[in-house]
Amino acid sequence: MRRRRRRITPVSHERWLVSYADFITLLFAFFVVLYASSQVDQRKVGKLALAIQVAFQELGVFPVNGTTVPLPSNDPVPSDTVQMIENVQRTSALGHIVSPAEGTLGGSDDGDLGNLRQELEKALSAEIFRKDVSLRSGSDGLVVSLQDIGFFESGSAQIRASAEPAFDRIVLVLRKYSHDLRIEGHTDDQPIHTPEFSSNWELSTARATQVVRLLIVRYGFAAERLSAAGYAQFHAVADNRSAQGRTLNRRVDIVILRKARTASPAP
Repeated sequence: MRRRRRRITPVSHERWLVSYADFITLLFAFFVVLYASSQVDQRKVGKLALAIQVAFQELGVFPVNGTTVPLPSNDPVPSDTVQMIENVQRTSALGHIVSPAEGTLGGSDDGDLGNLRQELEKALSAEIFRKDVSLRSGSDGLVVSLQDIGFFESGSAQIRASAEPAFDRIVLVLRKYSHDLRIEGHTDDQPIHTPEFSSNWELSTARATQVVRLLIVRYGFAAERLSAAGYAQFHAVADNRSAQGRTLNRRVDIVILRKARTASPAP
């Protein structure tokens, strides 16, 4: 044993420390490259996921209102870090999906709203993906939010020409059903004063009225199905202290009321 101990060569700790440092550097570089690649391909992955999602919805494999929408890499909402793992929480916050806590539609009339929602999600998949439109279930029925950034000129009640095809698709779906519609105009809390409007309340009211006018004059909707309200900043869905929240609050909501209209009895 004494002879064997004499023949043992002392271990060079410096040599092993250098090798360990090289290994850590190589491992760090690998994860940096992996992360960079995932960010570059994120938009492609999102488009692929959306295409697969729509295909399965059309086959009826799973219901539309339980799916998630992937974030695009050119997210118009300000964000310091965009990660794929945050998609569900972020998309739910934007109103693109309804969390299970909000409940599901039930009953015969709500069954119509469920079918209507599926048709709208299919017709507006591109706008939902861009966050120009969001759908959610409210206490009164199904809410279709048209975001200011995608549908209206800044500080104006006029619908953008580029948004008219999407609005046409909304109308095509709504025509199939007899539900009453309440059009609500909303803004953030930043005061507005333009040659046309002197307050947020006037702008929100004018936008709601303009949508009602289009539905009646251009699309032939019965006036008794429609109502308009301008709420300005008083029914926010997000915090007005952030740019992201203000973007979400500038919208026009089409509320598809839960109870369908029935024919009035003959006098």
